[in-house]
Amino acid sequence: VQLQASGGGLVQAGGSLRLSCAASGLDLQRYTAAWFRQSPGKEREAVAISRNTGGRTYYSDSVKGRFTVSRDSTKRTAYLQMNRLEADDTATYYCAAGVPILSAQWDAQNYRVWGQGTLVTVSS
Repeated sequence: VQLQASGGGLVQAGGSLRLSCAASGLDLQRYTAAWFRQSPGKEREAVAISRNTGGRTYYSDSVKGRFTVSRDSTKRTAYLQMNRLEADDTATYYCAAGVPILSAQWDAQNYRVWGQGTLVTVSS
C-alpha cells in the first residue's frame, strides 16, 4: 500500500503547479483523498479534500479559489492543481488517504496512508 506524490518544484509567485498522487495497492476511490502541507516551524495543515462518496471537495480558506483537487479513477491518481501561487504556499505537500468522518476530515491523524511529500517553493 503506497501513495507516491510528485510534481513539486520552484515557481514564481503567480504561477501554477500540478501535484500528482499515485496510489498502488490501494483502491483510492474507496478513500477520502486529502492534500496536506507543512512548512518549517508550522503544523501540518489540510488544504484540499476529495471525499470518497458524493464527489464533494473541500478547501481551506487559504487556498480556496486558487487550488483544485481532482481524481482520475482509471489512473488511481489524485491531483492538486495550484494556481496563483503565493510565497506563503511554500511548503512540503503530502497526499493522504483515509476514511474520516466529515467533522474530522481536517485532522491528519484520521488518515492512515501517506505519500512521501513533494516540495513546493514559490519565489516572490
